[in-house]
Amino acid sequence: MEFIAEELLEYCENHSQKESDLLHELNRQTHLKVMSPRMLSGHLQGRLLSFLSKMMAPNFILEVGTYTGYSALCLAEGLKPDGKLVTIDPNEETNTFAQNYFRRSTFSHQIQSITGKAAEIIPTLQDAVDLAFVDADKKSYATYYELIVPKLRQGGLLIADNVLWSGKVVSSTNDSDTVLMRAFNAQVAADHRVESLMLPVRDGLTIVRKK
Repeated sequence: MEFIAEELLEYCENHSQKESDLLHELNRQTHLKVMSPRMLSGHLQGRLLSFLSKMMAPNFILEVGTYTGYSALCLAEGLKPDGKLVTIDPNEETNTFAQNYFRRSTFSHQIQSITGKAAEIIPTLQDAVDLAFVDADKKSYATYYELIVPKLRQGGLLIADNVLWSGKVVSSTNDSDTVLMRAFNAQVAADHRVESLMLPVRDGLTIVRKK
Protein backbone atom coordinates (compact mmCIF):
# COMPACT_ATOMS: atom_id res chain seq x y z
CA MET A 1 0.00 0.00 0.00
CA GLU A 2 1.21 3.50 -0.87
CA PHE A 3 0.31 6.43 1.39
CA ILE A 4 0.66 9.15 -1.25
CA ALA A 5 -1.14 9.62 -4.54
CA GLU A 6 0.18 7.63 -7.50
CA GLU A 7 1.14 10.79 -9.39
CA LEU A 8 3.14 12.07 -6.40
CA LEU A 9 4.90 8.72 -6.07
CA GLU A 10 5.80 8.83 -9.75
CA TYR A 11 7.05 12.40 -9.32
CA CYS A 12 9.27 11.32 -6.43
CA GLU A 13 10.64 8.40 -8.43
CA ASN A 14 11.31 10.64 -11.44
CA HIS A 15 13.28 13.03 -9.24
CA SER A 16 15.30 10.34 -7.48
CA GLN A 17 18.31 8.35 -8.64
CA LYS A 18 17.30 5.85 -11.31
CA GLU A 19 17.39 2.15 -10.58
CA SER A 20 20.07 0.23 -12.48
CA ASP A 21 19.22 -1.74 -15.61
CA LEU A 22 19.60 -4.97 -13.61
CA LEU A 23 17.23 -3.75 -10.90
CA HIS A 24 14.76 -2.56 -13.52
CA GLU A 25 14.79 -6.00 -15.13
CA LEU A 26 14.44 -7.70 -11.74
CA ASN A 27 11.51 -5.45 -10.90
CA ARG A 28 9.78 -6.24 -14.19
CA GLN A 29 10.46 -9.98 -14.11
CA THR A 30 9.19 -10.23 -10.53
CA HIS A 31 5.89 -8.69 -11.61
CA LEU A 32 5.68 -11.00 -14.61
CA LYS A 33 6.72 -14.30 -13.06
CA VAL A 34 6.46 -14.30 -9.24
CA MET A 35 3.46 -14.39 -6.95
CA SER A 36 2.72 -11.35 -4.75
CA PRO A 37 4.97 -8.87 -6.60
CA ARG A 38 3.81 -6.09 -4.26
CA MET A 39 6.26 -7.61 -1.76
CA LEU A 40 9.10 -6.17 -3.85
CA SER A 41 10.78 -3.13 -2.28
CA GLY A 42 10.54 -1.21 -5.53
CA HIS A 43 12.26 1.86 -6.91
CA LEU A 44 11.75 4.53 -4.23
CA GLN A 45 12.20 2.29 -1.19
CA GLY A 46 15.16 0.62 -2.90
CA ARG A 47 16.85 3.99 -3.39
CA LEU A 48 16.29 4.78 0.30
CA LEU A 49 17.88 1.48 1.32
CA SER A 50 20.80 2.16 -1.00
CA PHE A 51 21.17 5.72 0.31
CA LEU A 52 21.28 4.60 3.95
CA SER A 53 23.74 1.83 3.14
CA LYS A 54 26.03 4.19 1.25
CA MET A 55 25.97 6.64 4.16
CA MET A 56 27.04 3.87 6.55
CA ALA A 57 29.52 2.01 4.30
CA PRO A 58 28.85 -1.20 6.26
CA ASN A 59 31.15 -4.18 6.62
CA PHE A 60 28.30 -6.57 7.35
CA ILE A 61 24.66 -6.38 6.33
CA LEU A 62 22.02 -8.86 7.48
CA GLU A 63 18.76 -9.21 5.59
CA VAL A 64 15.86 -11.32 6.85
CA GLY A 65 13.51 -12.01 3.94
CA THR A 66 15.13 -12.19 0.50
CA TYR A 67 12.08 -12.51 -1.77
CA THR A 68 13.45 -11.93 -5.31
CA GLY A 69 16.59 -10.06 -4.23
CA TYR A 70 15.76 -6.44 -5.06
CA SER A 71 16.36 -5.05 -1.57
CA ALA A 72 19.56 -7.06 -1.12
CA LEU A 73 21.03 -5.63 -4.30
CA CYS A 74 20.08 -2.11 -3.20
CA LEU A 75 21.64 -2.58 0.24
CA ALA A 76 24.79 -4.10 -1.27
CA GLU A 77 25.48 -0.85 -3.13
CA GLY A 78 26.88 0.65 0.08
CA LEU A 79 29.09 -2.25 1.15
CA LYS A 80 32.78 -1.67 1.69
CA PRO A 81 34.90 -3.46 -0.96
CA ASP A 82 35.58 -6.31 1.47
CA GLY A 83 32.10 -6.19 3.03
CA LYS A 84 29.50 -8.95 3.06
CA LEU A 85 25.72 -9.23 2.94
CA VAL A 86 23.92 -12.30 4.25
CA THR A 87 20.29 -12.70 3.23
CA ILE A 88 18.06 -15.41 4.72
CA ASP A 89 14.80 -16.82 3.40
CA PRO A 90 13.13 -20.26 3.65
CA ASN A 91 11.66 -20.14 0.12
CA GLU A 92 13.87 -22.15 -2.25
CA GLU A 93 12.02 -21.03 -5.39
CA THR A 94 12.36 -17.29 -4.84
CA ASN A 95 15.90 -17.76 -3.54
CA THR A 96 16.85 -19.41 -6.84
CA PHE A 97 15.27 -16.49 -8.70
CA ALA A 98 17.20 -13.98 -6.56
CA GLN A 99 20.51 -15.84 -6.82
CA ASN A 100 20.40 -15.54 -10.61
CA TYR A 101 20.40 -11.76 -10.24
CA PHE A 102 23.01 -11.82 -7.49
CA ARG A 103 25.37 -13.71 -9.81
CA ARG A 104 24.85 -11.14 -12.55
CA SER A 105 25.53 -8.17 -10.25
CA THR A 106 28.83 -6.53 -9.37
CA PHE A 107 28.25 -7.75 -5.79
CA SER A 108 28.14 -11.46 -6.64
CA HIS A 109 31.19 -12.22 -4.47
CA GLN A 110 29.77 -10.23 -1.52
CA ILE A 111 26.23 -11.62 -1.23
CA GLN A 112 25.55 -14.91 0.55
CA SER A 113 22.04 -16.28 0.15
CA ILE A 114 20.98 -18.78 2.82
CA THR A 115 17.89 -20.95 2.55
CA GLY A 116 16.55 -21.65 6.02
CA LYS A 117 14.84 -20.36 9.12
CA ALA A 118 16.22 -17.01 10.22
CA ALA A 119 15.48 -17.63 13.91
CA GLU A 120 17.86 -20.59 13.79
CA ILE A 121 20.52 -19.00 11.60
CA ILE A 122 20.87 -15.53 13.16
CA PRO A 123 22.29 -16.86 16.47
CA THR A 124 25.07 -18.65 14.54
CA LEU A 125 26.33 -15.48 12.83
CA GLN A 126 29.63 -14.27 14.25
CA ASP A 127 29.98 -10.85 12.62
CA ALA A 128 28.82 -7.66 14.30
CA VAL A 129 25.91 -6.28 12.28
CA ASP A 130 26.28 -2.77 10.85
CA LEU A 131 22.96 -2.71 9.00
CA ALA A 132 19.96 -5.04 9.12
CA PHE A 133 16.79 -5.14 7.05
CA VAL A 134 13.80 -7.18 8.20
CA ASP A 135 11.05 -7.90 5.67
CA ALA A 136 9.81 -11.40 6.45
CA ASP A 137 6.99 -13.23 8.26
CA LYS A 138 5.32 -10.70 10.51
CA LYS A 139 4.60 -13.12 13.35
CA SER A 140 8.36 -13.44 13.90
CA TYR A 141 9.30 -9.75 13.79
CA ALA A 142 9.61 -9.51 17.58
CA THR A 143 11.84 -12.60 17.62
CA TYR A 144 14.08 -11.34 14.81
CA TYR A 145 14.34 -7.95 16.48
CA GLU A 146 15.48 -9.40 19.80
CA LEU A 147 18.00 -11.65 18.04
CA ILE A 148 19.47 -8.86 15.93
CA VAL A 149 19.66 -5.86 18.28
CA PRO A 150 22.31 -7.47 20.55
CA LYS A 151 24.40 -8.13 17.42
CA LEU A 152 24.12 -4.54 16.17
CA ARG A 153 27.24 -2.48 16.70
CA GLN A 154 26.83 0.85 18.46
CA GLY A 155 25.39 3.22 15.87
CA GLY A 156 24.22 0.32 13.71
CA LEU A 157 20.84 0.44 12.00
CA LEU A 158 17.94 -2.00 11.83
CA ILE A 159 15.21 -1.28 9.28
CA ALA A 160 11.84 -3.02 9.58
CA ASP A 161 9.39 -3.03 6.67
CA ASN A 162 5.56 -3.13 6.59
CA VAL A 163 5.17 -1.50 10.00
CA LEU A 164 1.98 0.33 8.93
CA TRP A 165 0.47 -2.90 7.60
CA SER A 166 -1.65 -1.28 4.88
CA GLY A 167 -2.84 1.29 7.41
CA LYS A 168 -4.49 -1.36 9.58
CA VAL A 169 -2.38 -0.44 12.62
CA VAL A 170 -4.56 2.65 13.11
CA SER A 171 -7.85 1.01 12.11
CA SER A 172 -10.40 -1.00 14.06
CA THR A 173 -9.06 -4.19 12.47
CA ASN A 174 -7.97 -6.80 14.99
CA ASP A 175 -6.83 -9.74 12.88
CA SER A 176 -3.81 -11.60 14.25
CA ASP A 177 -1.23 -10.03 11.93
CA THR A 178 -2.42 -6.50 12.66
CA VAL A 179 -2.35 -7.15 16.42
CA LEU A 180 1.17 -8.56 16.11
CA MET A 181 2.38 -5.55 14.11
CA ARG A 182 0.94 -3.10 16.65
CA ALA A 183 2.70 -5.06 19.41
CA PHE A 184 5.98 -5.00 17.50
CA ASN A 185 5.75 -1.26 16.93
CA ALA A 186 5.09 -0.72 20.63
CA GLN A 187 8.02 -2.97 21.50
CA VAL A 188 10.41 -0.92 19.37
CA ALA A 189 9.09 2.43 20.62
CA ALA A 190 9.63 1.34 24.23
CA ASP A 191 13.14 -0.06 23.71
CA HIS A 192 15.63 2.17 25.54
CA ARG A 193 18.58 0.53 23.76
CA VAL A 194 17.71 2.29 20.52
CA GLU A 195 16.43 5.43 18.83
CA SER A 196 13.62 4.83 16.35
CA LEU A 197 11.99 6.68 13.48
CA MET A 198 8.86 5.45 11.69
CA LEU A 199 8.40 6.67 8.13
CA PRO A 200 5.29 6.39 5.89
CA VAL A 201 7.32 5.08 2.94
CA ARG A 202 5.34 2.49 0.97
CA ASP A 203 3.88 0.20 3.69
CA GLY A 204 5.86 1.89 6.47
CA LEU A 205 9.53 1.64 7.45
CA THR A 206 10.90 1.90 10.97
CA ILE A 207 14.57 2.80 11.22
CA VAL A 208 16.22 1.86 14.50
CA ARG A 209 19.65 3.11 15.59
CA LYS A 210 21.43 1.34 18.44
CA LYS A 211 22.69 3.74 21.09
